[in-house]
Amino acid sequence: MEINPVVIFFASIFTNNMILSNFLGMCSFIAISSDIKTSLSLGQAVTFVLGFTTLINYIIYHYILAPLGLAYLRYIVFIVVIAAFVQLVEMIIDRYFEGLYYALGIFLPLITVNCAILGVSLFMVIRDYNFLQSIAFGLGSGLGWMLSIVAMAGIRQKIKNNPVPKGLEGPGITLIITGLMALAFIGFSGIVQIQ
Repeated sequence: MEINPVVIFFASIFTNNMILSNFLGMCSFIAISSDIKTSLSLGQAVTFVLGFTTLINYIIYHYILAPLGLAYLRYIVFIVVIAAFVQLVEMIIDRYFEGLYYALGIFLPLITVNCAILGVSLFMVIRDYNFLQSIAFGLGSGLGWMLSIVAMAGIRQKIKNNPVPKGLEGPGITLIITGLMALAFIGFSGIVQIQ
């Protein structure tokens, strides 16, 4: 049974969220999620990169690597495509959005090694998605990642001035909140689930 791309799109935002169900992309999620504006900007950059690299990697895998019997090179090729695309995005942000470029700091080039982006391309191949399913999965995963990091930034800003036990300040409370958010998103799993 082939899954409708719309189902994949919404499932990758809510029930199969890259951060909250697979815990991929956690390093920048924890480090950047203290400010809503910066989180939203990074989320948009990740969504943009995910959408386009999933499309490019689909085409390269299905029309070059698989027909030539070079599917074993997919890890290297996917990483090269992701790195080149992130470099392009970084140059555009540096040129036109200098404040955002400095706000994102080291985490902008680290989108290249964001395991969520590589994970989406690999899941696309493992789950044998067609072209439309892959695009829906890439965009949905990016939007789900952005939703998660912006929600975390909002929560962290709310608790910034509240008393938190000394041992839980910083990453500790962030990981607890992430776990609670994951539990909340599990509530959506009865609606739709993709594997």
